[in-house]
Amino acid sequence: MARVAFTLRIDAEERAALENLSKVERRPVNQLLNEAVKTFLLRRSPREQSLEASLEQLRAYRLRDPQFRQARNAFVEAEATESDPLEGEPIEGHLVNGQVEPIGPAQGKIRAMLGA
Repeated sequence: MARVAFTLRIDAEERAALENLSKVERRPVNQLLNEAVKTFLLRRSPREQSLEASLEQLRAYRLRDPQFRQARNAFVEAEATESDPLEGEPIEGHLVNGQVEPIGPAQGKIRAMLGA
């Protein structure tokens, strides 16, 4: 793989520590930094692990129910048996932080003109 030049700005203390480590290890600072970057990139963060676990769970679900029949049946069952206090009632406004904010006057006039 082709190598690309890269400028890195670090504090003088870290630079001195790298130079000392380079002498002790008898390896160039560049080599030490390349290894450190590779190690960092290979390490998986907790967020990445969580995302991978969620993706695996989704894949497993899809294998168990590839057409999502179980999910559709549960949705239909809930729609048929649960009561919805807002069923069929239009809500004027938009949801902000879990609260319905009333629509502004311009938006209200446009909706009235459109019969919406």
